[in-house]
Amino acid sequence: MANKRDYYEILEISKDASDSEIKKSFRSLARKYHPDKNPDNPEAENKFKEIQEAYAILSEPNEKSKYDRYGHNRPGGSPFGPGGFQGVNINIDDLFGGGIESIFGQIFGNSRPNRNNRGGDLLIRHIVPFTAIIDGYDDELEIESLSACLKCNGLGSKNPDGTKSCPSCNGRGRVQRVERVGPFAQQVVSDCPSCNGIGVIVTNPCNSCNGEGRYNQSKKIKFTVPPGISSGNRIKIAGQGEAARGKNGIAGNLYIEIEIEEHPWFERDDADILMALPVNYSDLLLGTVIEIEHIDGKNLKIKVPPLSKPGDTISIHSRGLPSMRSSRGRGSVTVLLKLDIPKKISKSLKKQLINLRENITNQSLTLEDSIIDEANKRRGN
Repeated sequence: MANKRDYYEILEISKDASDSEIKKSFRSLARKYHPDKNPDNPEAENKFKEIQEAYAILSEPNEKSKYDRYGHNRPGGSPFGPGGFQGVNINIDDLFGGGIESIFGQIFGNSRPNRNNRGGDLLIRHIVPFTAIIDGYDDELEIESLSACLKCNGLGSKNPDGTKSCPSCNGRGRVQRVERVGPFAQQVVSDCPSCNGIGVIVTNPCNSCNGEGRYNQSKKIKFTVPPGISSGNRIKIAGQGEAARGKNGIAGNLYIEIEIEEHPWFERDDADILMALPVNYSDLLLGTVIEIEHIDGKNLKIKVPPLSKPGDTISIHSRGLPSMRSSRGRGSVTVLLKLDIPKKISKSLKKQLINLRENITNQSLTLEDSIIDEANKRRGN
């Protein structure tokens, strides 16, 4: 193997290159020398195979370790067998996608666990009261999900001898096939249809789960709702999703999507809360102090200044909601003043208002001047 080039030299990287640097260099060089992009260059295919071989070794930790120690003169000879590395059919699209690792993993029989080795994730929508946003609270749900069969402990068979390695995929759970699209060929890796991606065939099925190794069970889930949570936020509980098929699988995750109940009068704006406060005309003129119940358990004291107008706002700092995005404390309560006009007035009140009409009108300005003054205020002049 004296004439064989150094793998690091082939990929144009240093020996201390990271996994991401190795992958990046491989993708760049593979695209450059891919035979589909170099139909008139007979050396491109050989160069392309050389790049693939270097990446197949350096991208696999165990093989990379052996190469770093022994170089091309490793004990036992080439890991690719007596025929040497012949290259694999890689579609150009694979160089941009995520299928490269699974393709090269098949060379050494150590591809990463496929998706069926992990149970499915679950999503539950859960309503919490508006008051829960202030301090958060501990909650509990009862859900039904696919859980490992208690009788066979998730094995799927009546006894440990009731399973065998799948002969179609040699227990890997994945099979590969070559598909042709016109003149091009690509290698496709998919779940084994014989074992549904588990790698095991059940020959003596468990009566409780019919060989599935799991069945629907009810279970209680305890979780904590954090302060400041918003509608649409999800709480992740690892390992509480569906059990995987097969004893050695990993359970999926449970996601609890939170929906906040509407409050009778508050509206939320992140950590701030808004409300409209109807007050009568005399309270606007004279000023007043109004107390109402608040979500933090302490009454909210709203001080309406004298000569207030409908549409004015009053801010009460640090009485809003906590923020999940920052540690700045609680937000503010913004109170919008609204003129509370009675639906019906008595004859005596009407008579009093007629007598007061001139006194409660701004007599220092004409009607036209009042309109202009209001327009200037609105425009910020």
